Amino acid sequence: MIAIITGDIINSGDYNSEEWIPVLKSHLSTIGNTPVDWEVYRGDEFQVKLPVENALKEAIHLKALLKCVKNLDVRMGIGFGDETYVGNGVTESNGLAYQRSGRTLNLLKQAKTNIAVATGNTGIDETLNLMLKLALDFMDDWSVVSAEIVSIVLNNKTTSQKEIAKQLDIRQSAVSQRLKRARLDLVLNLLNYYTKISKEIKYDTLD
Repeated sequence: MIAIITGDIINSGDYNSEEWIPVLKSHLSTIGNTPVDWEVYRGDEFQVKLPVENALKEAIHLKALLKCVKNLDVRMGIGFGDETYVGNGVTESNGLAYQRSGRTLNLLKQAKTNIAVATGNTGIDETLNLMLKLALDFMDDWSVVSAEIVSIVLNNKTTSQKEIAKQLDIRQSAVSQRLKRARLDLVLNLLNYYTKISKEIKYDTLD
């Protein structure tokens, strides 16, 4: 079983692509190789294949990175399932994970939310999507500085506040305040829950 994230950039038309595409591609290159593992296509859409256990962390990390550009955001459908056809690139491949990801992305505008999952298990989907909807209530409102600090922590959870302060050239007390405003504690709680449930997603979901 794999996870597929299909995303499209919100408000991309308001920016020169050079302001955000290098950031997106740079991060995706840490996940895998293009075009086998990820592709950016049609200007402001992307698709990435990754292990189930990494899917939600990478989705939230991508959101934080893109929100480092003021007023930019991203909409993502995360699908889980088998890969039944491997094409020349991820956008040419197929299987339940791809289908669920694409369908979920298409429903997001109507659902008025920016991240949702489709695992194949109704109970897991209801729980995770409710948790995501609650988390998005503050993640959608991340400022540039909040998104920046979330990105730093998700890139390396062992980074100390002192190290972050040095990296951003701010006081350590300011780091603590930014972490609180970003509600990073709740983000990490969500990811810890997902780590536990990902085993169930991987082995016990229904087709």
